[in-house]
Amino acid sequence: MVDEDVSRFANTYSRFLAAMSQAFESTRESPIRDRLDGHLGADASVLPVVSEGYPSYDHPNLQVALDAYLEGDGRTSELIGLSGQQRRWMSLSDLVATAHHAGVGIGSVDLVNLPVGPDVTLACVAFGLYLIEDHGRRLAALVRAADEQSGHSDVTLEIVSADREHAQGMLGELRRLMVELNVFRGQMISFGETHMGHMGVGPIVFHARPNVGRGAIVMPDGLLDRVERQVFGIAEQRDRLRAGGQHVKRGLLLHGPPGTGKTLTVRYIAGRSADHTVVVLTGGGLGMIRPACSLARMLQPSIVVLEDVDLIAQHRGYIDTNPLLFDVLNQMDGIDEDADVSFLLTTNRADLLEPALAARPGRVDLALEIPLPDDEGRRRLLELYGRDLDLRISDADAIVRRTAGVTASFVKELVRKASLLSALEGGGEGAPVVTDRHLMLALDELLAEESEMTRALLGGAPNPGDKGTEWLLPAPARPAPYPDED
Repeated sequence: MVDEDVSRFANTYSRFLAAMSQAFESTRESPIRDRLDGHLGADASVLPVVSEGYPSYDHPNLQVALDAYLEGDGRTSELIGLSGQQRRWMSLSDLVATAHHAGVGIGSVDLVNLPVGPDVTLACVAFGLYLIEDHGRRLAALVRAADEQSGHSDVTLEIVSADREHAQGMLGELRRLMVELNVFRGQMISFGETHMGHMGVGPIVFHARPNVGRGAIVMPDGLLDRVERQVFGIAEQRDRLRAGGQHVKRGLLLHGPPGTGKTLTVRYIAGRSADHTVVVLTGGGLGMIRPACSLARMLQPSIVVLEDVDLIAQHRGYIDTNPLLFDVLNQMDGIDEDADVSFLLTTNRADLLEPALAARPGRVDLALEIPLPDDEGRRRLLELYGRDLDLRISDADAIVRRTAGVTASFVKELVRKASLLSALEGGGEGAPVVTDRHLMLALDELLAEESEMTRALLGGAPNPGDKGTEWLLPAPARPAPYPDED
């Protein structure tokens, strides 16, 4: 009998504690819940929440779209911030239900300055709650930035409203505005690590347009004309080509020894393409081919640059598996043939490339070799790189003969070294006076036996009769045959 009394008491006491706890919680203030309930005119905890995630690099585009949406006729909004360390781990539903438990209250709006151009930033909401009235209908939208500490890799937007279709309609309108007002449109951007001197958002870096004139490109006659026709000619005639059923999407491969001007040619194209969105992939950024092509497709006319493409597009006979190669092929194929998108690829080792890159229209339609400069080319390079010097050369032919087999990079370093020798020798002010003797002394140093590695890095022939630096590279293994998957 005693045991039954103890059990009855224990059950009664447990119910008492639960009731007391419930009563206590009901008396605790929840300012976030109160604001939401008051704004929405309903119990926010039972209303539907719709959400959408965006890549971290799209944060400025989301902010621009939100600002434009909220400025629309018939709409008003209030932006409030939240306080408390736990808020970044909580969804909108969590905030509605348990914000007061976690110590989350009303506070300042979290803002972050993000770039929208090489030298321009935009204050974006990193964590904030919009209370919106849209033609009499009310919504609340929580913006939460990507955050490494909380494990959120995307920017998220969560909308609570009594009208789910209205919330879905807002998301659709934001998607449209993000395309229409996209901050990447007409910009030159790259995917990869942020480098000193540039401003990065996520994996994207903005670059100022290069200022490379046509006269800075020294290559055999007619070669640059073909490059321009492939990139710019098709862009100028795209409507007529489409009308005639011809594909507009195109690919251009520039190949040749290091230092011959492939990257300089890319910079010239990017600088001249002021109306194009240019997406540059190089080094570690080559793995971002999917988002790069997605942007190119959305923001056309556009150019996708893949520098040193052999790093990810080697012949399938050389390696067992290469998922990035299939990404490249699939993404190039995934863009419609009538899209004004150019793929511009560069490589020092065309012999390593996967043949399927040229298997379909719009991948690589034209491959051009940028060769080592001939005698006339080296003479023009001397003039080009010495244009700001006091250049006094009486026997240019002797210098041209001694530089047979070198690259444009070698000639540029030759002129720089000669100008340094002149400056150290003569003192004075202004541009150095460079003579044949300074150039010959610089050549003696660059061609000396102990400078063999320097010549290799600059693209100078190691021995008389050699044409470049291919001697440094091991001969590739003979590829094994494989079924044609295209």
